[in-house]
Amino acid sequence: MNRIRMSGPRVVMLGAALALAAVFFLWRGHSGGAQAADNEKKVDHSIAVETALAGRSDVPVYLEGLGTVQAFYTVTVTARVDGELQKVGFVEGQTVKKGDLIGQIDPRPFQAALDQALAAHDKDVAQLASAKADMDRFELLAPQNLASKQTLDAQHALVGQLQAQIKGDQATIDNARTQLSYTTIVSPIQGKTGIRRVDPGNNVHATDTGGIVVVTQVQPISTIFTLPEEALPTLNRSLEGGNVRVTAMSRDGKTELDQGVIALVDNEIDQSTGTIRVKATFPNPHDALWPGEFINARVLVRTDKSVLTVPSNAIQRGPNGMFTYVVKADSTVEARPLKVGDESGTVTVITDGLKEGEQVVLSNQYRLSPGARVHSIAAEPSPTESAATRGAPPPGAPVPVKKASS
Repeated sequence: MNRIRMSGPRVVMLGAALALAAVFFLWRGHSGGAQAADNEKKVDHSIAVETALAGRSDVPVYLEGLGTVQAFYTVTVTARVDGELQKVGFVEGQTVKKGDLIGQIDPRPFQAALDQALAAHDKDVAQLASAKADMDRFELLAPQNLASKQTLDAQHALVGQLQAQIKGDQATIDNARTQLSYTTIVSPIQGKTGIRRVDPGNNVHATDTGGIVVVTQVQPISTIFTLPEEALPTLNRSLEGGNVRVTAMSRDGKTELDQGVIALVDNEIDQSTGTIRVKATFPNPHDALWPGEFINARVLVRTDKSVLTVPSNAIQRGPNGMFTYVVKADSTVEARPLKVGDESGTVTVITDGLKEGEQVVLSNQYRLSPGARVHSIAAEPSPTESAATRGAPPPGAPVPVKKASS
């Protein structure tokens, strides 16, 4: 085998090249490590969270219940006498006043009955006048024995009989006049007419149950809603202070329909549901409430002044009760035990555990533990989100909440 022999200078040159290559790779590795360390230092491992400040505000406390709207008065206008409906005096959906014409029944048979009763009355009045004249003559003749006592007594009886007959005639006249008045059908209340149930030309009867039209009074209007029986003491305390305000909200709870006051609390609790019925009255100037409509009723029972509040999504439930994550000055969080008061879906009243101005975490709580580092990001409010759900309410601003369940 032939061996390659290298001279001394070549060996030296090869060793120098290998040494340079080793130095280059060592420098490159050190530089890359330093850069990686710098990049590692630049990476932020804190957790992004939404935050809000605990603040003070006036908090109205509400009781909430589901209810239905009822007309203040509802009248089914029916015929009170039999006859042909000649005329309808309203337009469907029209607002009528008390006494406005609803319908006209053919009055001729009833007018004839009235005329007949008047004639009978006049006849009996004439007979009474004749009987009284005869009685006066018999009384003059009786002392002279020209008229017997029996004849005088009979004449007295006849006068009394005719007087009673005239009273009966007058009752008949009154009845006939009343029946005639029933042929003109008028609205007994002010309200809005519904769909006409009988057309002109049809015969109507006093026994008909369907009626001609239904008139409902919607200004004012009533609502009946239910509250849990546990709310009764709180409600009664509020009623002792005067009128209790009720707000009628739409089914989704986003639209205020009208404001009214409680009219009465039912006199018994429904034992099957454990609820009590409450009736409220609303002015309803814009017809926002309609009979049969479902609404959410919010009853203002009191207003707590200048209480500490936070958004409800900051409150967490743990094995030891309620708590929230509070952001400290070094951007780490601590789990703070809380005592809470009244609350709603957006705001909770804090009775102990927080101070005004402390920052609480609203999101990503499942990723947190005491001591975790966080950084705050802006919340993305929905179009319907109120200011209270995005952070602390401004001082003095009312924040509606409902009564916390016990």
